[in-house]
Amino acid sequence: MTAPTAPDPAPVCPATPTADPADTAADPADTAANAAALLAAHVARTLGDGPFPPPAGWTHMGAVICDAAFQPRRNYLRQVRPALLRLVAAWPEATTVSTFRTRIATEDLATAMTFRSPRRVATARGLADLLAAHGVETRADLHAWLDAPVHRAALRQVPGVGPKTVDYLANLVGRSHVAVDTHLRAFAAGAGLPELGYEGLRAAYERAADALGHDRAGLEHAVWRHGAHTG
Repeated sequence: MTAPTAPDPAPVCPATPTADPADTAADPADTAANAAALLAAHVARTLGDGPFPPPAGWTHMGAVICDAAFQPRRNYLRQVRPALLRLVAAWPEATTVSTFRTRIATEDLATAMTFRSPRRVATARGLADLLAAHGVETRADLHAWLDAPVHRAALRQVPGVGPKTVDYLANLVGRSHVAVDTHLRAFAAGAGLPELGYEGLRAAYERAADALGHDRAGLEHAVWRHGAHTG
């Protein structure tokens, strides 16, 4: 009797090669370049070729400090700017950090601005105290002081100050930054950009401005004006 033979072993299928995650992950440089290209095209379609002048900001340091402190999550044209104009009219001599601090030491900032917000008043005081401690008095002083990353980091330690406020403050004294707010986020969404964090979206706007030959703060301000008047 012939012994039964063992069945042939089942053929072994070669393993399907799997992609290395490093090969399939999006290159951050490509992502940034694509985002900037989408933004640049949307700017050209929606806003035209410019020119886009940067915002003038303020020479009155009380207004600079309060603009930065009071603007988050408020309607700038209807609420913040009128309050700042009231402040400049009420305290015309508060053009330096020291003279501004002298006024807020004895008078109510909220009353001068007709703008009740204890948290924002506290932020304005914190900014004024920090700048005074570093010898910053004027617009020109603050413009130069913001060159140092350590100084920008110090601003972030003031309660109520985030990365957008730091960039916004810089623009108020004539620097060229992009402060990403809700209007800039909405514009980016309209351009088809994916959801990006603050730094990623800021970098996309910076690259778009550079590619189009626009001042960065000027492009930011043009997008902001578009959103403020159409949103």
